[in-house]
Amino acid sequence: MSVISVGQAAVLGVVEGVTEFLPVSSTGHLKIVEGLMKIPVDDDSVVGFSAVIQVGAIAAVLVYFFKDIVRIVTAWGRGLRNREERYHHDYKFAWWVIYATIPIVLVGLAAKPLIDGPLGSLWVVAASLIVGSGVMWAADQMGRHKRGEDDVTFKDAMLVGSSQILALLFPGFSRSGATMSTGLILDLDRVAATRLSFFLGIPALTGAGIYELKDALGAGVGAAPLVVGTVVSFVVAYASIAWLLKFVAKHSFNAFVIYRIIIGLLLFGLLGTGVLDS
Repeated sequence: MSVISVGQAAVLGVVEGVTEFLPVSSTGHLKIVEGLMKIPVDDDSVVGFSAVIQVGAIAAVLVYFFKDIVRIVTAWGRGLRNREERYHHDYKFAWWVIYATIPIVLVGLAAKPLIDGPLGSLWVVAASLIVGSGVMWAADQMGRHKRGEDDVTFKDAMLVGSSQILALLFPGFSRSGATMSTGLILDLDRVAATRLSFFLGIPALTGAGIYELKDALGAGVGAAPLVVGTVVSFVVAYASIAWLLKFVAKHSFNAFVIYRIIIGLLLFGLLGTGVLDS
């Protein structure tokens, strides 16, 4: 019998789709909702389920940015065949995404016992939500927002890509929050930082979903909940991406900062009163 029902999977798909690319921590929100629904958050199959439904959100990125991805992959292919094409920014950017993914893969494999164990505690999630809010606020204030997407360099990609490790080790910090904050510190404008976060998330999150699939299927989650959660995540994430890009073009990240602090404090309260088990 599946530890997650189809109905619960649909709810978690909505949570994943809404929060994956907003800088509010999808992992943190999933753990909170799973806890409220009395789903064992430390169960290997549940951890696997959370990673697998991320693939739905990633699929939404692939569809939304399809033309950009085709342009970048095409430039990369041309560059592999023709030396003169290797000076094109899109060719170099494709390699930067690959290189920038290596740090999080190495840390993810090396630290998996800690990530799935003590670092997965809801106490860590609550603290990371609040600490990450401070980092995001500071980054938005200190960033000069003067560089666009065409100004992204190899150094930018590596620093932003490596910042994903913060969210990997401290669920609640938010992968999107970490990458966007790093982009702002590097003086990227909000739209450029957000788009770079999307592109760098594609290989990291897809790889995590594929890696965890065996645990999700082999240890207690049925195929139906996985399919439902992934499909719902895709639909909701697509709408979330469209909204976020419009939002950051005209607004600061202050609304997300305030929201994260409120959720972090609420989570501390729920844990302290025993409503949620860490």
